Amino acid sequence: MKSGLSFLIAARRCEIDELDQLARTSELVSLIGRLVHALQRERGMSNMFLTSRGARFADQRGPQIAECIALEQEVRAGFDQLEADNHRGAGTGNSARLFSRIAWVLPGLDALPGLRRRIDALELKPAQSTAAFAKLVAGLLSVVFEAADGATDPEISRLLVAMFNFMQGKEFAGQERAFGSAALALGRSDEAQRLQWLHLIESQERCFQVFTDFSGEAVLALWRNSQPDAEVAELERIRRRGAASTPADVPLSQAWFDCCTRRIDAMKIVEDRLAADLRALCERKTVQARSELQEYRQLLDTLAPQAGALFFDDADAQSAAPAQFGRHLERSVLDMVQEQSHRLQAMSDELETVRASLNERKIVERAKGLLMAHRRLSEEDAHKMLRQTAMNQKRRLVDVAESMLAMADYLPMLDRAPPR
Repeated sequence: MKSGLSFLIAARRCEIDELDQLARTSELVSLIGRLVHALQRERGMSNMFLTSRGARFADQRGPQIAECIALEQEVRAGFDQLEADNHRGAGTGNSARLFSRIAWVLPGLDALPGLRRRIDALELKPAQSTAAFAKLVAGLLSVVFEAADGATDPEISRLLVAMFNFMQGKEFAGQERAFGSAALALGRSDEAQRLQWLHLIESQERCFQVFTDFSGEAVLALWRNSQPDAEVAELERIRRRGAASTPADVPLSQAWFDCCTRRIDAMKIVEDRLAADLRALCERKTVQARSELQEYRQLLDTLAPQAGALFFDDADAQSAAPAQFGRHLERSVLDMVQEQSHRLQAMSDELETVRASLNERKIVERAKGLLMAHRRLSEEDAHKMLRQTAMNQKRRLVDVAESMLAMADYLPMLDRAPPR
């Protein structure tokens, strides 16, 4: 029969297995971040290539595509490793959702060569190329989202939430770079374009605010230092020019592209720091857990053989030494059980707080999907409708989304033709 301490050891082993899996998942998240950054650069170059009808960035695209292909192979190998871990019983608690996201994104990676051929042949408009890359990047970021949602350690979960939101904000910055480059080069400006630009700016700010809420002071200092006042001022100046009705301005388009590229490259430094912090945290926690596991094993070897004989001993029935030893064993094991229980409860409470941010995002995304399906709206228009409703009712966006989902059964009726 196994002792209570044996099951404490088993519990600790489970935690170590989870930490090991989180470390591998975190490494995959880092790889995805590198691939996303490379794809964002390729998207920007492709956008300028299409806008100029092949006159700009023709030479730079080749090396950038080669970098993307190399990183794509690393990410695919990471996906394969996750699947192999799951076969060995080392999967995460949300492996089904995570694998579903991977299954969705792989066809997008498979379709990349065809997309590149169409760009080479100038068969796409800049907006079509941007949308195609954005869809692929969104799929990759959804894998990061599920990794954050499946993390079982609150500190690691906080870092994953911060990293996901930072990567999402950086993606909106990349979309703004592509959108603004085309808008300035083509010279078309109207109210719809101005609202689209504003939507991309607001989306960035929303993501970076969540990143700020979940990040430590060191990373936040790096983030602040990565955005010099002069660069921010230049960005805002060109944004204002772009929002106005102006003729085509190719030099300004290039200046915008360069300004945004410097900003996004600076973001990559912050993203790399988040990835490094994540790896270091996983390693530190694993080392600590293994050290505690060794202590448990030593205690089991020392005390467990006496546990059955000494559990009910007291000073009247046994000599003072065995009784003292028995009480020491009881206190040692019970203290460890209580410590483990308190620690797991504290972790659960903290994890619940961290996941609230992810759950709010899920609710808003579901509400947007509902509006898109039943009102035939674009993702942008669905978000605008939710946001405007929240402003009009002075409520939080997530509260409006929850109300929308609660009325889901009634929405199809709104799309039916009125009775004759």
